[in-house]
Amino acid sequence: MPRSVNSVASRARRKKIMKQAKGYFGRRKNVWTVSKNAVEKAQLYAYTGRKQKKRNFRALWIQRINAGARLHGMSYSEFMGKVTKSGIELNRKVLADLAMNHPEAFKAVVEKVK
Repeated sequence: MPRSVNSVASRARRKKIMKQAKGYFGRRKNVWTVSKNAVEKAQLYAYTGRKQKKRNFRALWIQRINAGARLHGMSYSEFMGKVTKSGIELNRKVLADLAMNHPEAFKAVVEKVK
């Protein structure tokens, strides 16, 4: 009895990976084994990048808040400590936006905290 191979499914699987490798340079776009490795690596980088994005944005917000707080004579840690103590429930994203785009509103928050 001849060996049965589900070539339709195999081809569809390969086609899906090759479609993801579209636009890659050299053999990465048209050689199956090379493009399979390239796509797997790309997916790994994408997964890692989604985690790093959160860290990077938090770090950026902290820098912006620190810069805004220092204009009013406070350090970041001192400012954030007083914000939590005074019961202001603004997160770092909002505080950073205020510090950068609405300095008068940020100044009001600093005055309330002092």
